[in-house]
Amino acid sequence: MSLPTGTGTFQPMMHRSGTMRDRLHGYTRRTLGAGGSVNDAVALPKGESCAGWVAVHAIDFYNDVSTIWAVMANDPFLGSFGPGEGFPSGVEYRWSDEGSNVAVSVPAPVYIEKVLKWVEDQINDDSQFPDDDDEAEALRVFQTPQFAALCGQIFRRLFRVYGIIYSSFFGTLEALGMAPHLNTCFKHFMFFCTEFSLLPEREIEPLEVLIRPIRRQYQQGKMGQR
Repeated sequence: MSLPTGTGTFQPMMHRSGTMRDRLHGYTRRTLGAGGSVNDAVALPKGESCAGWVAVHAIDFYNDVSTIWAVMANDPFLGSFGPGEGFPSGVEYRWSDEGSNVAVSVPAPVYIEKVLKWVEDQINDDSQFPDDDDEAEALRVFQTPQFAALCGQIFRRLFRVYGIIYSSFFGTLEALGMAPHLNTCFKHFMFFCTEFSLLPEREIEPLEVLIRPIRRQYQQGKMGQR
């Protein structure tokens, strides 16, 4: 199932009507579209597979991040960063290509491009994200330890992309009127990651000041669900 290549011409990946992915995506769309809470939107629907729920959200959150980054794709400001520059204060995310044990220093915009291309490749690999025409086979793959590890890596890397965007590009997106959309997408992402414990604490630390109020909102929302 192919995704368009190239952030500048990005088109969100659609879930085909009648498939498991479309059904799961529909829960979120209906909940948020009807004015429901983000806590309700991230909660596992009754009777559905947790692994399938995480899988469809990996795709949806990739769509969110790619759409936001596409706004920046042709900004000449991106070329002003050197290797190791543009990351959240106190950290540098290095990149290791497939088959290489060497993590190299790259500029933050290059890191984002590599992450998005890598996630795209994983989603397009039918052995890892199988087409769900055969729902039983798709769920069999989604419920393996290998898929859980892959999704963990996808969510960690997407979180890092958000960290870079907030650290180095928030002002640009704010000037373009994109800040509310960015904040909404990140809140949804963080509520989901918190609901299913998808991010290790050490990963979160560089953005703790930003994340603390979101976590507080999440906990308050959970109390309201009781």
